[in-house]
Amino acid sequence: MKVAKRLIAKHGASGLSLRQVAREMGVVSSALYRYFSTRDDLLTALIVDAYNDLGAAVERAESECDRADLHGRWRAAAGAIRKWAKKNPESYSLIYGTPVSDYDAPPSLTIPPATRVTRVLGRIL
Repeated sequence: MKVAKRLIAKHGASGLSLRQVAREMGVVSSALYRYFSTRDDLLTALIVDAYNDLGAAVERAESECDRADLHGRWRAAAGAIRKWAKKNPESYSLIYGTPVSDYDAPPSLTIPPATRVTRVLGRIL
């Protein structure tokens, strides 16, 4: 996943291929096909991982605040989003940037993790 993220940061997600990732890892592409059937499966795994990582960061930051301090909870959540985005620009771009051409995210896999941040913000509101 680290290699794929690095390639996305360098070349963008639209140009990502399993062969390219395998070449960068120094393995044959068939080794990756055991884990990901297609480039879209790899992209989905990267997207789900990014949403879950961001969601966990926001949930953790917000949970450390006094429940009655709505303003503090909101600032903590927003601060966690910003901090995570600055630390993980390639992942942030993947989930909130320009859509990847020829890729349709499977809703059943991506919507639950994608709504983690929204659920935190909604509870504060």
